Amino acid sequence: MPDNDRSAESAAVPTETQLRRTRLIRLGLVGLAGAVTVTLLNEGVRRVLPHAPRIEVIGERALAGSLDAVGVTPPQGASLYRWTLLGDLLSNTLYFGLVGLGARQGAWKRGGLLGLAAGVGAVVLPQPLGLGRQPGARSPMTPLLTVGWYLSGGLVSALTARRWPADGSKDLSQ
Repeated sequence: MPDNDRSAESAAVPTETQLRRTRLIRLGLVGLAGAVTVTLLNEGVRRVLPHAPRIEVIGERALAGSLDAVGVTPPQGASLYRWTLLGDLLSNTLYFGLVGLGARQGAWKRGGLLGLAAGVGAVVLPQPLGLGRQPGARSPMTPLLTVGWYLSGGLVSALTARRWPADGSKDLSQ
């Protein structure tokens, strides 16, 4: 009987590797929640609003320019669009995953600040980086919506971080 007690006890206490894996999965899902939010807002609203942000166009220019700079022929058309969406989802997942670091109580502040920083960066940086302006941009609506998309992504990441404890427990009261 003592062997059964020991195996039951060791199964109840997660190892350091299991805890680390749980934390990484949590950070990935926190980040993915924000990344999907930004992508869905961009892809959905741009189809119905003529002066909506065109984040994907700036991303396509950045991807094509980066590949060209290293001597790789960039994809074109629908293929460039798909690779850009994948790159945006991956990079935004990593970025918004930062919201899940630290205490749960600070998630709203981190999510808001990271979302705001990404939104302002998406408005201000494309021209200095040589990526041009968003097609059909109209001030102040397009820049405000751009900031709004990223702020929404940060806040959805914060909500996800608050609802999923870092230790993977089932406590969803926060």
